[in-house]
Amino acid sequence: MGLKEEFEEHAELAKTLPENTTNESKLILYGLYKQATVGPVNTSRPGMFNMKDRAKWDAWKAVEGKTKEEAMGDYITKVKQLKEEATA
Repeated sequence: MGLKEEFEEHAELAKTLPENTTNESKLILYGLYKQATVGPVNTSRPGMFNMKDRAKWDAWKAVEGKTKEEAMGDYITKVKQLKEEATA
């Protein structure tokens, strides 16, 4: 299985993470997903009253230097880690 296929499979798995998954973990996944699928941040930072979107933007910006392939690999690793923690 290629990296892209494995990434897409784990993106589906991420939708089944438990409710108690931390916001920090969700933001990490969001940033890696956006970097893997879109590339570097291509929007301006949301205003300070839009805290949810601002946090998501910051998470994406934090991984901006990664290639799409690195972001996919890191995303897969993070989903596996979260799934293991959920079943432990």
